[in-house]
Amino acid sequence: MNPLKVVIVGYGMAGARLAELVRERDPEGERVELTVVGAESRPAYNRVLLSGVLDGTMTADDIALHGRQWARDNQVRLLLGATAVRLDRVARVIHLADGSSVGYDVLVLATGSRPWLPPVGGLADERGAPARGVATLRGLDDCARIAALTGPGVPVAVLGGGVLGVETALALARRGAGVTLVHPAPHLMERHLDPTAGMILAGLCRAAGVRVVTGLAAVRHYPDEGVKLEDGAFVPAALTVVTAGVRPETDLAVAAGLGSAEGVPVDDRLRTTDPRVHALGDCARVGDAPSGLLRPAWEQAAVLADLLTGADRTARYRPSPAVTRLRAGNIDLTAFGAAHLGLDSREAEVLSYADPARGTYAKVALDGDQVAGAIVLGLPDAGAALTQLYDTGRPAPTDRPALLLGRALPRAVEDDPAHLPDSTVICRCNSVTKADLTRAARVTGGGVTALVRATRASTGCGDCLPRVRRLAGPHDTTGTQT
Repeated sequence: MNPLKVVIVGYGMAGARLAELVRERDPEGERVELTVVGAESRPAYNRVLLSGVLDGTMTADDIALHGRQWARDNQVRLLLGATAVRLDRVARVIHLADGSSVGYDVLVLATGSRPWLPPVGGLADERGAPARGVATLRGLDDCARIAALTGPGVPVAVLGGGVLGVETALALARRGAGVTLVHPAPHLMERHLDPTAGMILAGLCRAAGVRVVTGLAAVRHYPDEGVKLEDGAFVPAALTVVTAGVRPETDLAVAAGLGSAEGVPVDDRLRTTDPRVHALGDCARVGDAPSGLLRPAWEQAAVLADLLTGADRTARYRPSPAVTRLRAGNIDLTAFGAAHLGLDSREAEVLSYADPARGTYAKVALDGDQVAGAIVLGLPDAGAALTQLYDTGRPAPTDRPALLLGRALPRAVEDDPAHLPDSTVICRCNSVTKADLTRAARVTGGGVTALVRATRASTGCGDCLPRVRRLAGPHDTTGTQT
């Protein structure tokens, strides 16, 4: 029986993970003949960590997901620098920009998303691309361009105060640039934070050298000069970096009748309306599942790898609760669940603690004895403890003040995770449990590097690396992301 010809269009974090998992389940390629089409000229890398490259604390090699030999070593036909321009569903062929084509039995769209340029005069050129003096941050080439145009004393405007905007502004400030972060909403990260947390976060940004302007939208960009705001004020900027969000990259799917600008609808098997075409990651729309996040994309990849290889034909995608994290400089922020949407519910028990002078804040919603949501800023122990309670569904301790400060649970959450239940999720990005890590330690002999390679823990946002180190044993405490 001939192997199934699977073509993945998109070699970002979702497409790369799917390719890995397919080969993990079918190492010899007996069931799946795999082709991956990537528009960039380099192997896949971790976009979550781009701000580290921008501020100079990480390199491109540090965030690489695959080496140059990965595809060859794993029997994957990898086409780099190849742009898919047309999908012929009848002939089951993908046409590329260079005039070549690739046939498929099953096609997977992992085309991701593209930065959104808001309708501000002067931000975009006639083709809709960033105008002169405007940049977006989506890839390593963007990092290189921004780094080349900024430096000590260079005035920079960052438009958009979500997670990426805050990370970008802080990274540029660490480069010595004079950064102004402009956000049209009343406070930063309004999708995840309440006004008090947003106010404290803004204070931390100012302390790090970022000027923060909220409640005002940009109305015009002037190349080499700056940005005019709606109240008439002017923000001087040699470069304007737009971090106003992303939109699904669906042009290929839309032209083939499989989606819209809002995304490619798929079912719990990640199938489009054409059963031979699947989609996952940022370009896919799966019910109310969160988009633009790493963990859902990788969970989708695991389900699809099971289905394509036949490893588990009953696999179905079920969205997991999303947790938003911001780790930049000295800022440590965790937000999840009913953090601000449901905290005002009369049925919820709401606890809060604020110390703006020290940059700390905690707000927790409890549904009975279950943690329903939280915003935690500047209290990493509390953030870790509450996330564990949220993930596991364990009842919250009765000592409510201690719960807010991260003292209600043993310090095992960070200092000694050996005390945690085996089912505890240590790496949320990859759904790696404590049991997975201890099993890998027994098989490999321990050590961070061995555990990371065996489980992929810490290769997403990297937030779990301290806990992975503590579970790795004494063999190796120097491991980093691979």
